[in-house]
Amino acid sequence: MLTGTVIWYNPVKGLGFIHPDQGGADVFVHMSALKASGMKVVKEGDKLTYELLLDEKTGKQAAANVTVLKKDEAALLTSTSAHPKVLKEKKKERAVQPQSDACAFAELGLDDEIVKALSFLGYSVPTAIQEQAIPSVLLGRDLVGLAQTGTGKTAAFGLPLIHQLLLKPEALKPRSARALILSPTRELALQIHDAFVSFGKRLPLNFTHAIGGAPIRKQMRDLAKGVDILVATPGRLEDLVTQKGLRLDQTKFLILDEADQMLDIGFLPAVRRIVGQVSKERQTLLFSATMSKEIKKLTDTYLTDPVQVSVTPENSTVEKITQTLMHLTKQNKGLALQRIVSENPRKRIIVFSRTKHGSDKMVKWLATQDIKADAIHGNKSQGQRQRALDDFKKGKTYVLIATDIAARGIDIPDIEIVVNFDLPNVPESYVHRIGRTARAGAEGRAIAFCAPDEHKQLWDIEKIIKMDIPVVEIQGLTSNAIPTFDKPAPRRRGGGANPKRGSGPREGGKPRGAGGGKKPFKSGANRGPRR
Repeated sequence: MLTGTVIWYNPVKGLGFIHPDQGGADVFVHMSALKASGMKVVKEGDKLTYELLLDEKTGKQAAANVTVLKKDEAALLTSTSAHPKVLKEKKKERAVQPQSDACAFAELGLDDEIVKALSFLGYSVPTAIQEQAIPSVLLGRDLVGLAQTGTGKTAAFGLPLIHQLLLKPEALKPRSARALILSPTRELALQIHDAFVSFGKRLPLNFTHAIGGAPIRKQMRDLAKGVDILVATPGRLEDLVTQKGLRLDQTKFLILDEADQMLDIGFLPAVRRIVGQVSKERQTLLFSATMSKEIKKLTDTYLTDPVQVSVTPENSTVEKITQTLMHLTKQNKGLALQRIVSENPRKRIIVFSRTKHGSDKMVKWLATQDIKADAIHGNKSQGQRQRALDDFKKGKTYVLIATDIAARGIDIPDIEIVVNFDLPNVPESYVHRIGRTARAGAEGRAIAFCAPDEHKQLWDIEKIIKMDIPVVEIQGLTSNAIPTFDKPAPRRRGGGANPKRGSGPREGGKPRGAGGGKKPFKSGANRGPRR
């Protein structure tokens, strides 16, 4: 039997909440449970005993078999001897000690309170991107940071940002944010927000997030009095500005995280509009896993004399990821995935699909093979996506099917295998996908499936990562599935005789241009795969 205190009850609506003495989330109580227990109503402050049962109407845990305690009974239950669990929790709270020595961060110039907070979080030594970026950001310089996922980019811009906000306290103005962090996906925005909450848990700063798929009215209420740091996706941010729920003229710090993916998704026009509304007297930081001509153009336009720091080669993949390639027909991809999952029980596997429909179809196919999987993509509500991620993190499901919307938004340290069920059309996305494994120095595996019509994507990927992905076989699925061909030889340049190009007679004695008619077009898709 559990005990708790009524913190709110509406007798008109017949519902309320109980705060458990054992700690944890508040418990819902309905008037039907009270009637079944022989009571009509409860009031705020009442001490109750109850049981947790599944409510048939809501499908959630709710209070049942409720009994109101008398004052002497309540006093007995609230005595220290009656609550060993509560006492244990309080002892734990008192016994909380720093988990590490974070003095190395103090040498970078960070405030003592921030260093203390990092010691409680277990930070000890700065990563390469943190060591290079933090001093420059503390000096107020604009910065371009190039680093792979899992290298500590969030702390690289988050810690010096918090430091500057602490050193320059300002009264918050309504509907404003002193610092704005733009993220391409909802999941990544939530993870950045959680990181800031952990960094600033013991600091006098407030944080909030604004993402699509969540009630905009609540977000407007959170922003009404102003915030120190706002983490947002571009679409929802523009909605808030349009509906007069946010003003950007007071924003003095702007961070563009995963800027290359924002461009890939098509957020560049929105980013331009947002940057145009932010205060011109600002510090701008841009972080990206890859560097392209478009990113270079963006930095030249919106950053002033930026410092550039880089800890990985452009568009490279993490060395500790073991990459393999399987040539499969489309019909055999599902069978290959089923075999991989079955041969790796209780290992976290994330599978990337090109389409939303394909993701859902894959979940249904795996269910027929007694493999539980969840899917996250743009057609899922934010609640569904978050529940799928939570179940994946807790080990309730070991297979997660995702579209590229989640390629940068999943930060789970124990993902052991990444499967590219469909090769991405944008080769840089391959780098981001497999970056979900081998995080924070761990090792991981990345398996790519290549169908006959995906050879061009494969060659583009290998060109980007500057390596040939080793080919492996699955017995009965990959053998003899695709004929053996070599990659086409590169075109010759410069002068010299070339029997297939240039002037002069050809086969049959016909000169170039003779014979009439255009040559049939030969696309790269007709070329055979590398074996």
